[in-house]
Amino acid sequence: MFKGSADNKSETIMSDQVPETRPKPAVPMKPTGISTNLLGYIGIDTIIEQMRKKTMKTGFDFNIMVVGQSGLGKSTLVNTLFKSQVSRKSAGWSREEKIPKTVEIKAISHVIEEAGVKMKLTVVDTPGFGDQINNENCWDPIEKYINEQYEKFLKEEVNIARKKRIPDTRVHCCLYFISPTGHSLRPLDLEFMRHLSKVVNIIPVIAKADTMTLEEKTEFKQRVRKELEVNGIEFYPQKEFDEDLEDKTENDKIRQESMPFAVVGSDKEFQVNGKRVLGRKTPWGIIEVENLAHCEFALLRDFVIRTHLQDLKEVTHNIHYETYRAKRLNDNGGLPPVSTAEGSEATESNV
Repeated sequence: MFKGSADNKSETIMSDQVPETRPKPAVPMKPTGISTNLLGYIGIDTIIEQMRKKTMKTGFDFNIMVVGQSGLGKSTLVNTLFKSQVSRKSAGWSREEKIPKTVEIKAISHVIEEAGVKMKLTVVDTPGFGDQINNENCWDPIEKYINEQYEKFLKEEVNIARKKRIPDTRVHCCLYFISPTGHSLRPLDLEFMRHLSKVVNIIPVIAKADTMTLEEKTEFKQRVRKELEVNGIEFYPQKEFDEDLEDKTENDKIRQESMPFAVVGSDKEFQVNGKRVLGRKTPWGIIEVENLAHCEFALLRDFVIRTHLQDLKEVTHNIHYETYRAKRLNDNGGLPPVSTAEGSEATESNV
């Protein structure tokens, strides 16, 4: 049970915990070879256009999980990210509703199309997380769900007559919402990220950043980064998976300056200087969601969707899933897992 001062608990955890050594999975190597001068045009550069056309036809899956206490605007932020109603509001329990006694897992899928590209987006919500008096081990159902999706993919993969395209329900990204206290991370925050960072790409975000001043926001971001570093907690993009110097330079800037993203979400539009903008109305004026002077929502959106979406999928497949797969096969004496009707139904009920 988490009781007492969060500050004292955090200091205890930071001093007592020794970062766990994590076995480093094999990262796919880039092709190497001797550079050859071509005598004429071949057309190998057209592979990019071929891949684009194929993606336009088949589309792709992207599965995002949101975790955090009620009232932090998780559903609103996801709706703002994808500019559509893709996540139902589960925060703010009404008097008629009871707070779930355990963490629930709710997955909702939508097909989003933009400029001819189709994406099957699945939003996985976790109502009940962190809302109990005793939140001990409340991350267990979440970790179980993530591993169940790896298991589903593995069972499909080892089938003799497997599907041409295996349905991908694996969680590619987990947005973890931190309460804007301005003080320090709660023991629950540290414990959740310590457990889950080993199995999923965690991106920490500070929710409702408009409740803090610029100075408070800057100091809180620095404090959160320091606490995560001292506790040996990795978040995406993980340092060990930077593929080259360009990746390292780009990701270091994100890790050292942007993380955790201090965000504000809103699906309401307001008129500002003759333009319609997404924002939140406050007694001091309109907080513009996509204005970097007001919050870091635009940085988060660009990071998750415009620059790192493919990498999130690749790290999930090549690192997290591969780690799970290797362990399962090793535990099973190198034999593929046996699928049972009962297990299949149990897993299906989670989606």
